[in-house]
Amino acid sequence: MENKSAKRGGGWLLGAAGLFLLSKAKTLLALLKFSKFGSAIVSMLVTVWAYTIVFPLQVAVGLVAMIFIHEMGHVAAAKRKGLPVSAPFFIPFVGALVMMKRHPRDALTEAYIAYGGPLIGTLGATAAFAIGWYGLQTGGGPGWYIWIVIAKIGFFLNLFNLLPMQPLDGGRIASAISRWLWIVGLIGGALLIVFMQAWILIIFWILFAYDLYKKYIRKVKVNPVKHILNWETPLQPLLDQGYFIPGEEHRRELPFTTSSTLEGVQQITVTWESLGLTHSADLPGQSVIDKVEVFRVARKTDEEEHKLVIVATVLGHTHESETYYEVPAKARLGYGFAYFGLIAYMLLMLWAIGTMAIPELA
Repeated sequence: MENKSAKRGGGWLLGAAGLFLLSKAKTLLALLKFSKFGSAIVSMLVTVWAYTIVFPLQVAVGLVAMIFIHEMGHVAAAKRKGLPVSAPFFIPFVGALVMMKRHPRDALTEAYIAYGGPLIGTLGATAAFAIGWYGLQTGGGPGWYIWIVIAKIGFFLNLFNLLPMQPLDGGRIASAISRWLWIVGLIGGALLIVFMQAWILIIFWILFAYDLYKKYIRKVKVNPVKHILNWETPLQPLLDQGYFIPGEEHRRELPFTTSSTLEGVQQITVTWESLGLTHSADLPGQSVIDKVEVFRVARKTDEEEHKLVIVATVLGHTHESETYYEVPAKARLGYGFAYFGLIAYMLLMLWAIGTMAIPELA
């Protein structure tokens, strides 16, 4: 008896999964509302839908799957180093990101976390290639070539991320090998933009060039940090107690305290004594907080309840440690072999895929 999955082709698995997820998107939104990975899965669904505008469904699902595997490599590496991170968040036609709630303390840790993404991502692309190759070799039909296409996408994405430019993974890995690689990335990135019309690199390149300018031309070691703090509180209790509610353009500095949780998350507690209000919030990263300043006070009605909305700016700075880039010679050599070895492997796989004959559809 002929194998039905082989007859349908290898893409039917991805297509069926993608159609199911898209058809159940509303239900998943409700189920995942309070889930830690809810925003990640919802953003994945939105990204799959966005990619179906320009790609077939199977390719869209495979592309997002390759990005997800890459990002989970970062998450796994960060967890091994004891650094808390957010779930991946997907941005259509840009990629995905995970946010570290505490910055690495040295370049070696930063490189370890950065390398985890391309390494696991390359393993995922290799697995897709193996599935497609096996399906084609066993007579499964040209539909199995979709796995080769997905593998090619995976290898390309991970190779692109290994460009030695920050904030790409390669730029972070380069900090543990040699910062001279950043010059290679700066020149190589410019050449890719001009000669290969890799316009997506323009924003990365400008940010990277400006960062190098600050570090090595202006020699700026202190970087400013700015967060927006937004909190709401019921308005009526304040009016009942006779508190004077300031106008919308009111400005004032507020006293604050900061602390860190066991997971390394920095928290800030702000007090507005004249209103009897205290508010605590998590900050997206570690920094030295200089001041907290209210810049907007507003009133709004939410579900028939009047609320006071206070928006404040949290200003601070981070300081680059003088020993941040001190990496033992053995570790530099090891990361050098791992970095260039992974690049060589992906180039070899892309060459092998390029030499494969594309099967004709029946």
